[in-house]
Amino acid sequence: MDDYRRIADRIAADIGRGRLRPGQRLPPQRAFARRHGIAASTAGRVYAELVRRGMVVGEVGRGTFVRATEPDGQPGQALAEAAGGRSGPALVNLELNYPATPGQSELLSPALAALLRPDALAEALRPAPAAGGAAAREAVAGLLATGGWRPDPAGIVFTGNARQAIAATLASLVRPGGRVGVEPLTYPLVKEIAARLGCVLVPLAADARGPLPGSVAALHRAAPLSALYLQPALHNPTSLTLDGERRGELAEVVHSLGIPVVEDRVWSFLQPGGTPPLAALAPGLVHLVDGLSKRVAPGLTVGFAAVPAGRAEAVARAVRSGGWNAGSFALDAAVRWLGDGTVDRLVAARRRDAARRQRLVAEELAGFAVRSDPAAYFAWWELPAPWRADTFTAAARAHGIAVTPGTAFSVGPARTPDAVRLGLASVPERELARALRTLAEVARGGAAAARG
Repeated sequence: MDDYRRIADRIAADIGRGRLRPGQRLPPQRAFARRHGIAASTAGRVYAELVRRGMVVGEVGRGTFVRATEPDGQPGQALAEAAGGRSGPALVNLELNYPATPGQSELLSPALAALLRPDALAEALRPAPAAGGAAAREAVAGLLATGGWRPDPAGIVFTGNARQAIAATLASLVRPGGRVGVEPLTYPLVKEIAARLGCVLVPLAADARGPLPGSVAALHRAAPLSALYLQPALHNPTSLTLDGERRGELAEVVHSLGIPVVEDRVWSFLQPGGTPPLAALAPGLVHLVDGLSKRVAPGLTVGFAAVPAGRAEAVARAVRSGGWNAGSFALDAAVRWLGDGTVDRLVAARRRDAARRQRLVAEELAGFAVRSDPAAYFAWWELPAPWRADTFTAAARAHGIAVTPGTAFSVGPARTPDAVRLGLASVPERELARALRTLAEVARGGAAAARG
């Protein structure tokens, strides 16, 4: 085994035994190298290996810290005890974000009943082709239509869920080693998808209005970008929606440079009236991905991509290669739910539910720096000093609440804000209110202790 891996094993063992505690800062790499009698380059490989294993997190300008959560996502026992709260599994999970509203099972069941007849079930249990059927393509084209734009049904490709639609679309556009421009904070599973596909995610520069078009051009000049992955509507985790001017500027720059775009619209259904997608502004380049898990239910869902003319077969090949086909049962059910108005009724209920939960955030976290949208199912909380995202995440879990640290969304070496994302959709409203109240108390307690 390489020397650097043996050293990384020893540091990992010290973390596991509690000799290095969660939140503790490791020495600078040069000091570490002197202490262990190794080259500075070897120390860099040790630290990189610990980051790869999920044992530490590096923050530009601040150093390298022992993670406050173990690689499996469970809290370190030492930090749980130090926080003075409960150890063990989280009681309120604000990491998950799957909406469920009262009465949805009663709405969904009639369409399923027709598929349970033996003659229908035999057909419904087969895998669906990536192209689906004409009825499915027409139904989804109607679902995605917004702001005067409607995709061509011939360009719609189906997958098992929206994540698979993202994976298949990227796989069809980007070869291993290719560069994909993304927002500096992005959907965490896109990082996993990129790693599996061998893509390199490159963070775009951004301001308060979103990604900067000039950054797209600059990165593309430095080394060609194979594609962009963007969330223009209700961006996860910040809830930002690009204004019309910024969407137009981005569409203009990708059109001038010929860069394909994967536009993630999974959360956009929460905005009444909707915002015109980038696909409406650069139809020859934008591949729009969406799905039904947030609208309908996570356990019986379908993903889809509306792609430019001539691109459907390339995406379909990626679907087949990845084994990402939708199930016929789920696809047939989706067509029925879209046709009988069930999805529309569920969407209306989700919008009312999200608005109520955002009011709870405004009430319980008043006075804190929380970024969100009144329509969103999540909130981005920039923590008060001296909290760091990892240590606050562990302290929250010690009190029975799971939140997602900002580092989970970060791309590239830039410093991640000391922030956490709160998923608001998966727990009952009363539990959510209590959890938010507890988190506010934890945040105030930590800040007060530092001042005192």
